[in-house]
Amino acid sequence: YPGLLAYSGDVQRAARLQASSFAMWNLKGIEPEIYDYRAKKIAYGGYPLRPEIVESTWYLYRATGDRKYLAMGRRLFEDFVKHCRTEAGYAAIKDVRTMQQDDDMESFVLAETFKYFYLLFAPKSTLDLDHVVLNTEAHPLRLPAEAKAGAH
Repeated sequence: YPGLLAYSGDVQRAARLQASSFAMWNLKGIEPEIYDYRAKKIAYGGYPLRPEIVESTWYLYRATGDRKYLAMGRRLFEDFVKHCRTEAGYAAIKDVRTMQQDDDMESFVLAETFKYFYLLFAPKSTLDLDHVVLNTEAHPLRLPAEAKAGAH
């Protein structure tokens, strides 16, 4: 959601929500699937290798140019590799409290999570957001000519 907010121009709210997401990530070095903010505890500790925090980091970096998002992305990547890498790929985490790996790797880890890691650290010219939009599965779609005139 922070990425969507940033892309729509609500960068301040996106940054606050991203900071909250990153704080949740930093509790254990990988974000839990469900965190109860009221009780301040992990309600469900699974992590299925979701791309959203990386995606939002990329959108915020593109929107602001603030290098803190590169540092955030580096931390996300290093933790991701440290806790999820296996000999045969990357494993979901059964519970971030124990970091026990699951025998599961959804295809979106390759189609989205790693794509956003790549885009975060690639030159800005790698993907021109004035001419391309990414769908919910991170597939690039060319904007029609009439939409390019109003793109930001």
